[in-house]
Amino acid sequence: MIILVAKNQSADRINTTKTIGLCFGVRRAIDIILKLVGEGKKVTTLGSIAHNSFLKKELFQKNVKIISSIDELESGTTLVVRAHGIELKTLERIKSLGISYEDATCPFVTKIHNIVANAANNSVILIAGDKFHAEVVGTIGHCKSRNFVFRNYKELKDLLSKIDLNSKIVVVSQTTFSLTEWQMCVNFLKRFFKEAKIFNTICTETQKRQRETQEISQKSDTMFVVGDSSSSNTLKLKNISSKYCKTYLIESAQQINRNCVIKSKKIGITAGASTPNNIIEEVLRKMAKILDDEAENEKNNLQEKNGEQTFGEMLEESLREFGNSSKYVRATVDKITPNEIYVNMGGKQTGIVPLSELTSDQKLKPEDVVSVGEELDLLILKVNEQEGVTILSKKRLDKNKGFTAMTEALEKKITLKGVVTEIVKGGLIVPLDEINVFIPNSQATTSRDDVLEDLLQKEISFKIIEVDAAKNKIVGSVKSILREKRKKMQEKFWKTAEVGKKYKGEVKTLKEYGAFVDIGGIDGMLHISEISWVRIGHPSEVLKVGDEIEVYIKSLDHDTKKISLGYKKDEDNPWEKIKKDYKEGDVAEVTIVGFTDFGAFARVIEGVDGLIHISQIADYRVETPQDVLEIGQVVKVVIREIDFENKRLSLSIKEASKIEDDQ
Repeated sequence: MIILVAKNQSADRINTTKTIGLCFGVRRAIDIILKLVGEGKKVTTLGSIAHNSFLKKELFQKNVKIISSIDELESGTTLVVRAHGIELKTLERIKSLGISYEDATCPFVTKIHNIVANAANNSVILIAGDKFHAEVVGTIGHCKSRNFVFRNYKELKDLLSKIDLNSKIVVVSQTTFSLTEWQMCVNFLKRFFKEAKIFNTICTETQKRQRETQEISQKSDTMFVVGDSSSSNTLKLKNISSKYCKTYLIESAQQINRNCVIKSKKIGITAGASTPNNIIEEVLRKMAKILDDEAENEKNNLQEKNGEQTFGEMLEESLREFGNSSKYVRATVDKITPNEIYVNMGGKQTGIVPLSELTSDQKLKPEDVVSVGEELDLLILKVNEQEGVTILSKKRLDKNKGFTAMTEALEKKITLKGVVTEIVKGGLIVPLDEINVFIPNSQATTSRDDVLEDLLQKEISFKIIEVDAAKNKIVGSVKSILREKRKKMQEKFWKTAEVGKKYKGEVKTLKEYGAFVDIGGIDGMLHISEISWVRIGHPSEVLKVGDEIEVYIKSLDHDTKKISLGYKKDEDNPWEKIKKDYKEGDVAEVTIVGFTDFGAFARVIEGVDGLIHISQIADYRVETPQDVLEIGQVVKVVIREIDFENKRLSLSIKEASKIEDDQ
């Protein structure tokens, strides 16, 4: 268990997954190794015990060696089979050579080995995972029948053409496989293999870790995934949280970005199954210290600020000191130096404006702000009669004018423009008329999913929603303008919208059942069945967020404001291509994609399959289609019949063979 000792400031902002640190399988393997080391034995592991550089280093310091083959094993050494497991032939060789060994294979992995080993010899085994990962390599080594590995839903779809749809299917997964990807694959397989034996062998800790990571990342501004970049389960956690918030994969506390921690209101932390607890504890302690130090600094800054005069107070004091309005002067720039400018006020006194009183922008040089001969309105700060010098300020007078302008903008609801120069804790900073306008996160965009960093150094339009001169505070809002703009766009849309009208839209979100597309201030629903003429399992197979696509209105409801969109084009309809390019009696090359008791299905073009009846496969009696054909085989057929109304094609290999023989 991870215990974080922190002050309230950090504890309120840091949230960790409940399932964190080394998983059961890795802990068990390490315990076995440490027990052997404690007994004074020389220990060697067959491959890295887990994918974590710190863990490897820690075991190396205990003289635990790593080998990639048993041929490298030194005599007098106890071999430890790592948590990922090994191939059956390797295990049998270890036993036959009489090597002293301890099997630290994770029990969850052993369960998978037993499932595939006990599968019927005529079955096809499908393994969800990375075929190069040590665990999957070991699992393949326990298979006694034909097997395939797929990394994701797309690879599974591609595999289908290699598998007889009447095969007995056994399905397992790598223990660290993505739970979301697994569910998509299972749903897909069930459509084609009704009696498939499907075993969810994703480790229970992995499932919890992935679910908790998803839940916390949805509530966080920033997520830190602690673990090694070579770890499969760690990378999956990063992929999950990246969908919901900004995510960083770090291997240790040294890689923590201090500014990122300070700017985040809510921080989520999870860790890979091979990440040692002490590494996670160091990360948590460093984050807590960063946040607590920042809270202390803010407290001190607030105390200092409360002890200072506000601009309004300083201005009033300067007016009382000089007693009349003549302390506002108009002067001409005579000379510019790196740290100040000299001005001619029309008298014996030399006027000086220090750089600190010329502008608030510390990046600017005096020559960037004024030029020789330019006339300026200045505020007198101090007069030294003996030295004949008067200290003046341009910045304070500009600031006073700025507050006046901001007050007017607030009252008249004027739209202002400015460049975002900084992203700070809680919002954006836009300098305008010597005043920093603060735009809170809640007022910066219309959606919490929008990335504030995208606005940095960009010109934005905003309105002033609060002016407090006493507190030197100006607050702006971008959201109010965006809402007004969106409302006008929506009003315009509903006045002109009609069924069949086409729009260029942007894909905003993807769901299992379809996509939401912004077609100009309003979102329409694009159902999954409308995305492609070819059957797909998820919209992400065709679209991604941010895509610009052309859609048309299928239906709309003015009362509920619901819009149904279409995307498929008639010219892309595969049956239109059949109508254009094929006719009855044509000879075509097709690919066998499936079998039934009464024939075989063959793909003519993408999206259109035809039936070769068993009587049309050969000019002799065929018992089953599989006796003559196989999945993926390319054959020539005659198109016997095209039924456009019912979208059916009747094909014949037998007739194509006769034509070929006649030629």
